Amino acid sequence: MIETWREAAVENATAYIGWGGLLIGIVFGAIIARTNFCTMGSLSDIANFGDWRRFRSWLLAVAVAMLGVLWLERAELADMSNSLYLGSRLMVGGHILGGLVFGIGMVFSGGCVSKNLVRAGSGDLRSLIVLWLIGGTAYMTIGGLFAESRVAFTDATSIDLATDQALDTLLAAATGMSAGTAQLLTVAVLAGGMIIYAFADKRFRTSPSHLIAGIGIGLCVTAGWFLTALTFDEFADNPTLASLSYVRPAGDSIDYFMRFTADKTPSFAVATTVGALLGAFLMAVSQKKFHLATFSDPGDTLRNMAGAILMGFGGVTALGCTIGQAVTGFSTLALGSLITFIAIIIGGFIGMKLMERMV
Repeated sequence: MIETWREAAVENATAYIGWGGLLIGIVFGAIIARTNFCTMGSLSDIANFGDWRRFRSWLLAVAVAMLGVLWLERAELADMSNSLYLGSRLMVGGHILGGLVFGIGMVFSGGCVSKNLVRAGSGDLRSLIVLWLIGGTAYMTIGGLFAESRVAFTDATSIDLATDQALDTLLAAATGMSAGTAQLLTVAVLAGGMIIYAFADKRFRTSPSHLIAGIGIGLCVTAGWFLTALTFDEFADNPTLASLSYVRPAGDSIDYFMRFTADKTPSFAVATTVGALLGAFLMAVSQKKFHLATFSDPGDTLRNMAGAILMGFGGVTALGCTIGQAVTGFSTLALGSLITFIAIIIGGFIGMKLMERMV
């Protein structure tokens, strides 16, 4: 049955990717809007109130996505080696620098890319400008003004591994255990540890919004992997598996709408980005929370714009953001994603210290 479904999906990949990606994005945006999930906010909660619930929700999302990927691979529904995260080239410098810069940027802009998508969908005009700058800077970092410097830096600070960079693959190579055993052990330790840590807190266990956010976002990432695996065609140009990520997709979406008549087929990245905006809009309207907002003063404007530029550069340099690397990438057990995750957290705390000095 799965093979029949897969054949139908590959033959109608445009419809599956477009409508499926839109639906996943809508659910993702609605969840964030409804639960107030925010990775930057989770760090702020820790620093200012000693409240770790939103951070636990973040970890729960990672754990659910990890278990989802394990299921997809064990059921032979997806092969994560076809994703961009598991190459043998470990861009140590890129992951560290990009993560730090992105973390600082998300503080300056009051939230990461996904949070700004939700705010924009809820009527925040500031976030529209932030998203535009993130997308433009992302493209400048990929192949524009910042590209040569980025490539030179990442090339000089990368390590070529003998295997792919999946933590379970590295464990198997180091210990000699089978690949399957190493994968199960790695997921058990990481995902199991994060779940135990998340549910160890009574306030978290009894908070429906935090539980829904963690489980829901993890399932959205799993759904993204499943959809792109279902439509995966190894004979297509540059075939790759993907799931939720929002830095480069912000630029992809701008490019798509600027050149709509040239190619009306939306990619998964564009579909999920538009979906997140729409999901947030629908949730805001249903809760009667949609209202227009703008910058409070020139300082607020400059701070948000600076944060957007930092996120656009940092997200591309690190190959992802708080969702694209810290949840989607880490769900594949990629070492680079773990490094980026840690760097974003450190960058976030640095950003908060800088903000304190600026006020």
